[in-house]
Amino acid sequence: MDTPQKLKYSSIAISGPPGAGRSTLLRNLKPLVESWGWETFSGGDWARKYAIEAGAHKLDDKTHHKATDYDDEIDHQIDTAMREKLSRPTTHVALESWIAGWNMRGLSHVLKVLLLCDDSLRIDRLVNRDNLSVEEAKQHIKEREEANFAKWKRMYAVTDFWDPKYYDLVINTYSNGPKQTLDLVLQAIGYYAVNGQKPQR
Repeated sequence: MDTPQKLKYSSIAISGPPGAGRSTLLRNLKPLVESWGWETFSGGDWARKYAIEAGAHKLDDKTHHKATDYDDEIDHQIDTAMREKLSRPTTHVALESWIAGWNMRGLSHVLKVLLLCDDSLRIDRLVNRDNLSVEEAKQHIKEREEANFAKWKRMYAVTDFWDPKYYDLVINTYSNGPKQTLDLVLQAIGYYAVNGQKPQR
């Protein structure tokens, strides 16, 4: 199946904190957008591979790495490669990473999605996903967010990568479940209008 004509956007960039639902949204988008010939891509998976290859993260460590596990050049390579790839309106990609939407700022053909969620639910999701205790999940989130943002603020001189001004669509995944979140994204790109369908909420 080809990409439906007259969609409002040619690519999708999903951002948000750990546990907000980025991976779930990308996973739910994947069967549909790949049937259109789109690529799907996780910035976290790419960065994790770099961290393991650099010996900074163990292969059997199920917790997610920190951006400080590798040097600035790796971050620049990942962010630059993603932006260059999506800078062409003829390219069709759905990707997720912490700051993917900020990285695509100014690209009007890319739908920039920000997922936000209550901290307690994010912690609960990490407990179940990574088999951590509640205290371990809290500490893991705190350490990752502090380390990552300290590094990125130094690199990019930006204080708030999740400022709504960088995004076309902001979704609270506490009040919107996975199916509702998917529907909101499909509505935003114009999928239901093009296909004469109604959201399945």
